Amino acid sequence: MSNSTVFRVSARVIWFSALFMGVLASIPKILQLHITLIELAVDASVAFLFSLFVWYFNIYSLPKFSNRQFTSRFFNLRLLYSLLLGIGLMFLLVSAHQLLFPHYKFESMIMMYEFRGILINLTIYMFLYLLYQSYHTQLIGIELERVKADHIGAQYELLKQQVNPHFLFNSLNTLKSMIEIGDAHSVEFVLKLSDFYRFTLNNRQQDIIPLSEELNILQAYMFLLEARFEEGINLNINIETSAAFTFIPPFTLQLLVENCVKHNVISLEHPLNIKLYTADDTLIVENQLQLKKNPEASTGMGLENINQRYQHLTQKEIRIEQNTISFKVILPLIYENPVDRRRD
Repeated sequence: MSNSTVFRVSARVIWFSALFMGVLASIPKILQLHITLIELAVDASVAFLFSLFVWYFNIYSLPKFSNRQFTSRFFNLRLLYSLLLGIGLMFLLVSAHQLLFPHYKFESMIMMYEFRGILINLTIYMFLYLLYQSYHTQLIGIELERVKADHIGAQYELLKQQVNPHFLFNSLNTLKSMIEIGDAHSVEFVLKLSDFYRFTLNNRQQDIIPLSEELNILQAYMFLLEARFEEGINLNINIETSAAFTFIPPFTLQLLVENCVKHNVISLEHPLNIKLYTADDTLIVENQLQLKKNPEASTGMGLENINQRYQHLTQKEIRIEQNTISFKVILPLIYENPVDRRRD
């Protein structure tokens, strides 16, 4: 766990609570009929000074300021040390006040002061214990969230940097066939393949990119698929103008289209139609279902990783809707770059 943060209690809280303890401890004196303000102030000063010491002793004996490990037990050696030291300190405070104000006869009430000191010590210790427990729990929660975010980031980084070897192999085979038959689009195919991998290199370190850039990646990817499958695959894009200025994790759309290709039959007789459109502040990738009889093995990492990425960036989840006719992946639109927002 990071040691960059230190548990603190505001000095204002410490001093005001110590003053409150002093006044509260002097209530029995206030109830007396013949009591002067000076005598009341002297009596309150004992509890005030004692409370200040107990506060700072207990704070600086916490694990952040010592070699001891944090324990969740309320009754422990630190409490025993605090109580024993408090008894000794109260005796010294009462003795000092007796020397300074001999006519107040503090020594006759030493047991009352010691009992008062134990109560003050236990009250402050309990309050500080609860505060530190809450602080420690928050640190654990923050650390778990950081580890979870790092884990998701590592998974997503792997996903972004992973170029499907089957896609590369198929693209090169397609290029070979185009060259052999003298296809006039061979040069354009090479350029689109180059564009796609250039987009991959440029954006693989980004957590989020504008949707317009993602569409450029998708267009390059679709050109390569169309060169391979010809009219066996179609992509229809219908995105509102305002949505072009939104953001999206890079390669999300490419991965979703790749998922469609992976699980569905693609042929000239049964073309795979994919629709990309916006509706109700969402971006939807939809394809008709024509599942392969022998589908490729799937780990489910792609969709789950995209979902975790959206949760991490926006605290929203993607939705998947499937019936006997179609398969939809519904992505929430991101109108503001969450990375920039966190920096601000």
